[in-house]
Amino acid sequence: MLDAYLMEWGSMLLRWLHVITAIAWIGSSFFFIHLDASLRPAADIPPGEGGRAWQVHGGGFYEMRKYLVAPAVMPAELTWHKWQSYWTWISGFFLLVWVYYAQSELYLIDPAVMALSPLAAGAIGIAALALGWLFYDFLCKSPLGRNDVLLGLFGFGYVVAASWAFASVFSGRGALIHTGALMATIMTANVFFNIMPGQRKVIAALTAGEKPDPKYGKAAKQRSTHNNYITLPVLFLMLSNHYPVTYANSAVIPALVALIIVAGALIRHFYNLRHADHAKSPWWCWGVAILTLWLAFWLAMASSPGGRERLGLSPLAAAKPVLLAGMALPPVEISTIVSGRCAMCHAPEPSWPGIQIAPKGVLLHEPELIATHARAIRVQAVMTHAMPPNNLSGMTPDERRVLAAWLGNTR
Repeated sequence: MLDAYLMEWGSMLLRWLHVITAIAWIGSSFFFIHLDASLRPAADIPPGEGGRAWQVHGGGFYEMRKYLVAPAVMPAELTWHKWQSYWTWISGFFLLVWVYYAQSELYLIDPAVMALSPLAAGAIGIAALALGWLFYDFLCKSPLGRNDVLLGLFGFGYVVAASWAFASVFSGRGALIHTGALMATIMTANVFFNIMPGQRKVIAALTAGEKPDPKYGKAAKQRSTHNNYITLPVLFLMLSNHYPVTYANSAVIPALVALIIVAGALIRHFYNLRHADHAKSPWWCWGVAILTLWLAFWLAMASSPGGRERLGLSPLAAAKPVLLAGMALPPVEISTIVSGRCAMCHAPEPSWPGIQIAPKGVLLHEPELIATHARAIRVQAVMTHAMPPNNLSGMTPDERRVLAAWLGNTR
């Protein structure tokens, strides 16, 4: 029981840290993209080598200047924007390990997709993130990297293909979170391996009295632009694990990822151009983005069991639940309690009014599924009594004690 409490508190604290650092990183990223677009010529900065912008905030006025390469003299004080990115990734990685790898049988492994051991699932996930970054970096440094449009299109196809690969190995929930983690890893690795080293080389050249090579600034700008355009899709994918309608059917995950990337990138494109010149705001981006999100909505609904029934479509063939290695079926008494008190909501087609898809994607209508979700049952029905919500189905104290006794004998 203590271990379960520690897992819950650890998850909450890591998620808290992750959200805080992500807010700081994304906020600074959006601000500097806005600043770049807002720059205007300055009399004391040669044309094409930088500019300045005025900002008002908090009752004061700020004059901000940018040098595309570097100023003539190095300033005495210099603020480096890097730790927001680093800590977002560090906290996110440990959250991934804590939730998805330490509890892989609950969130990551779907035996109906691929029978993996927890160790194998974690190893595949970590290797995919590392190799995924290396492949992306190779693309940027290849001749393809000289053409931003082609590189963007190829990168888009690469991420969609990666989501298909993840969906072929992991649960739908695990596939979406790993697709988002891959994109987030690319973003932070861009900062750590490209942007920051380039800036250090520029400073070293200035300190030595040499003229910095502008290629470092160009490479950093390319990677920063990639980070800017994929930020919104990454946020959607990170939040998707809380909404089972997005991962109810793994077969549509690549299409869903493609639509979300297009929508998120178009929204960022609108603001990138609007910050440069309000008169040239590409309002068409919103129309296409809304249409894309609308298609994503219908795709997700039409691919979920409850949604198909609502739309009058033929039901999907249900896969027979499979037990993970080392698990045992629950006693009949346990299956009876869970089926009677929980399965009216946690079923492929919930019977509770107003619920179209099982909350959090948790299914409890078969003994194999009850065994798989034993940890979740411990937290929700025994430790906290959060489920059933407001005890709507009338689970009795004796039934909770029976669950507790069974869970005390499970791993």
